[in-house]
Amino acid sequence: MADGLQYTEATIQYLEGMEHVRRRPGMYVGGTDLRALHHLIYEVVDNSIDEALAGRCDTIEVVLHDDGSVSVDDNGGGIPVGQHPTEKISTLELVLTRIGAGGKFDGQAYKVSGGLHGVGVSAVNALSDWMRATVRRDGKVWQQEYRRGKPTSEVRAIRDMKPGERTGTTISFKPDPTIMQETEFSFPTLVQRFREMAFVTRGVTIIVRDQRVKPIAREMTFHFEGGIQSFVRYINRNRKALHPVIYAEREVVINEGDSKKQYTIGVDVAFQYTDASTTTELAFANTINTPDGGSHLTGMRTSITRVINNYARKTGLLKDKDPNFSGTDTLEGLTAIVSVKHPDPQFESQTKVKLMNPEVAGVVSSVTADVFAEYLELNPREARRIVDKCMTAMRARDAAKKARDLVRRGTSLLESTTLPGKLADCSERDPERSELYIVEGDSAGGSAKQGRDRHFQAILPLRGKILNTERARLNKILDNNEVKALISALGTGISEDFKLENLRYNRIIIMTDADVDGAHIRTLLLTFFFRYMTPLIQNGYLFIAQPPLYRLDYRKNSRYAYSDAGRDEIIKEWGADPTKVVIQRYKGLGEMNPEQLWETTMNPATRTLLQVTIEDAAEADRIFDMLMGSSVPPRRRFILTHAKNVRNLDI
Repeated sequence: MADGLQYTEATIQYLEGMEHVRRRPGMYVGGTDLRALHHLIYEVVDNSIDEALAGRCDTIEVVLHDDGSVSVDDNGGGIPVGQHPTEKISTLELVLTRIGAGGKFDGQAYKVSGGLHGVGVSAVNALSDWMRATVRRDGKVWQQEYRRGKPTSEVRAIRDMKPGERTGTTISFKPDPTIMQETEFSFPTLVQRFREMAFVTRGVTIIVRDQRVKPIAREMTFHFEGGIQSFVRYINRNRKALHPVIYAEREVVINEGDSKKQYTIGVDVAFQYTDASTTTELAFANTINTPDGGSHLTGMRTSITRVINNYARKTGLLKDKDPNFSGTDTLEGLTAIVSVKHPDPQFESQTKVKLMNPEVAGVVSSVTADVFAEYLELNPREARRIVDKCMTAMRARDAAKKARDLVRRGTSLLESTTLPGKLADCSERDPERSELYIVEGDSAGGSAKQGRDRHFQAILPLRGKILNTERARLNKILDNNEVKALISALGTGISEDFKLENLRYNRIIIMTDADVDGAHIRTLLLTFFFRYMTPLIQNGYLFIAQPPLYRLDYRKNSRYAYSDAGRDEIIKEWGADPTKVVIQRYKGLGEMNPEQLWETTMNPATRTLLQVTIEDAAEADRIFDMLMGSSVPPRRRFILTHAKNVRNLDI
């Protein structure tokens, strides 16, 4: 065979469950990056949340330890420790070391749960350097240790439970650095996730403590009696609401009367219109965030659109000649959350990003329609505000469509009248091998054009600061020449016309000056991409270049520094007298000659790029709304709160 490769019986391998997890972690936790690292904690906490849904737990505590390990403690019933009737080993060991073992298949122990496949906590064990399980039940405290998914001790009772001590489970583990690329947990990321979880699991207390912070540990405690109704109010706290939160909580029986097929779906919906032009939607299935939506989100969307159209027709607010509102019109300014509890949810994958049960759409649609139609009938003033909001959105959509048609004109990008010499394109025609630098100003653009590798690097200089897209409607945005140039260069379209497959470059790199103006332009661009080209960020195409702040020359040595601390470190390494080091501070990219710009910021072998990601969509939405939106008081509070932490200040 070619290259001496043999395909025989001996080349077929069978991997036991835990070894398969270690070889293919992406199948179980989505990869080995920072997102996957946090997913390990989420899998363990999801088990505790399932205990809460079963009515056996009301407090969950997550602790980050100094040694890089984490522990998750709950006051649930505790994992059973006795011998399993068929496998003849401790049930605790079975649950934590066998893929496919769990108590959530037959619905006897858990009526509703997020864990479905018997994979979660055992996969965490497989991807951990070590794990320790401590169980409080049956009057004793039980414990077992594991290393890389395999038990290193028997399940044993270490002491009797104390009087008044509550039952429960504590899972402690340390991620395996030989598998996980990242091993340092982010406290803010966990805080956002568990705040969200506490909103959705009403009445449960979740405590997050970071003992890595000295001398006093950081700690946040979450407990919300208002559930997702409070969640909507929390998201909209910086926006002007058009009406109170509309909320419904129902249990819907499916196949009623058929004892074998009958089951119940719990539905919570909460939504509110604001004066914003953006949409915030969150969907949960058995308390698990499903960022890609699914049947529950589809059901809520279609119902809201249908009810508004019916009401507007019935009251004459939409005339016979007027078209119906589209889903886009009725989504503008809407903050909506849907949470369903299903005894047998079907997710797209183990990471549970999308709910697939088709019957859920009809159930959610029915519940939403009942409560929304009743609200509009009983509150005509607020109903009129909602319809007027949709009417304004429809007019803006028509204007935006005309503007988009203008942007689309021209058979090829370089023939477009919006790019008279602006874009210096690359010769490479394969998008996978090309990248686009978005550069601040013509001066920096000139240096970048001269310093780039013309084969695969394209340059798009922007004149001045682009429009703040957080405060403008789409038709106004598309009137802006800089935005039009950007859309044309990328080739993807915008908003509802966005098509990722038409992207002309594999990397979109924002390259601005390392000063306050550069940071402002970068923020304006990030706002635009977040609001109107979100898939670029979600799929990892957007980056931020890191140009140096300083060039240091001492004798025959030259180095670049990217921060004040880096500058001081280089001087210390040289052992030089700081007064004898020639330090040049770059105020702008245009101050670098093309060779310097290539060497420090554009050469793939030596440059530093920061990839832009969205860890928490709701929190990202809130921050953009607060910092870039039209409401001043929240922004003023933020500035006053963080004034002492400012690093770059122009006076």
